[in-house]
Amino acid sequence: MAVEIVRFDKGEKYIEDFLWLPKVLYSKRELTQNENEERLLLTSGHPLSNYFHITKFLVYKDAVPAARCAVTTYPGDSTAYLGFFECVDDPVCSRLLFGAAEDYAIESGCSKIIGPVDASFWIKYRLKVNKFEDRPYISEPYNKDYYLKHFLDNGYRIMEKYSSNVYKKQSFFGYRHNKSEERYQKYAKDYDIVSPKQKDWDKTIREIYALITDLYKNFPVFKTIGEEDFIKHFENFRYILDLSMVKMAYCGGEPVGFFIGVPDYSNALYGKIRLSTYLKVFFKKIRSPRYIMLYMGVSKKHRGLGLAMIALIIKNVNRKHASAVGALIKEGKVTGGYGADMIDSQYRYVLLEHGLENRPTGTGG
Repeated sequence: MAVEIVRFDKGEKYIEDFLWLPKVLYSKRELTQNENEERLLLTSGHPLSNYFHITKFLVYKDAVPAARCAVTTYPGDSTAYLGFFECVDDPVCSRLLFGAAEDYAIESGCSKIIGPVDASFWIKYRLKVNKFEDRPYISEPYNKDYYLKHFLDNGYRIMEKYSSNVYKKQSFFGYRHNKSEERYQKYAKDYDIVSPKQKDWDKTIREIYALITDLYKNFPVFKTIGEEDFIKHFENFRYILDLSMVKMAYCGGEPVGFFIGVPDYSNALYGKIRLSTYLKVFFKKIRSPRYIMLYMGVSKKHRGLGLAMIALIIKNVNRKHASAVGALIKEGKVTGGYGADMIDSQYRYVLLEHGLENRPTGTGG
């Protein structure tokens, strides 16, 4: 068995091999690769490419791509970020890949690596660790079930844990969640909680940018990006959102909170866009059997408002006779307890780190 590693910046063959590997590791039902976005990131053509530098690695086993990753570095940051990790279940391949990534991080003056992070907080991060039998929901980090073992075997440790709450589908119209409803009645006197209109999207996305940039700044791997780059990156949201599942909260006309839910398109938006894709988007925007609660934030001066906003979302979900997933909540966050009595099961995820201070270059992990 011949195994070799290639570190590359450009090169059409290597880019194509990098993009090819996920297609053979996953079934169509599982594949969450956004190939167009990956290609833009690999060729520095993404709206966020100016914020970081990506170095790519490929492991070939008998001349066939068997493992890949990309290491992202930021100016002034002593942490490197390992992402786009894919690998056959072969410890020789993963050891070679992780070792080369570590060598590069040390060469770059970094003291640790965090992963998986696909270049940016704004793109994708975290590793899935359970319930692999379920089809991935939209935006879910999805990977092979043996990836956690590969990370741990190569010196990584879990630094953060996350979960996605799968809520029970209520079987009758008009279900009332008393705690959130009571909170809404209390806050409705002083706050306007509304769904934006399509014509107001440009204004709304800028309000969300201001809120999310402030409220998420202490999250692991968070990096601030400019407003115009944020708008470009999330441009497609205007076409896939059911705006009845988006809420903005205002106090005295000032935006103080937001909620974004998305119909669960599963992995349909990641592949080639066909007529069937447009039809799926059209019908699921009208009514989806499941909604993914992606983002929520409330200004610090308005704590408690989040649960009031959830009351309106619960009404919407039940009006549509649907279920919901509260996605990617950091362990210990108060939002993880919203609707605890309605949680049916949980998807779990981790973020890992590996210190480099005591490892000399060239030891291969």
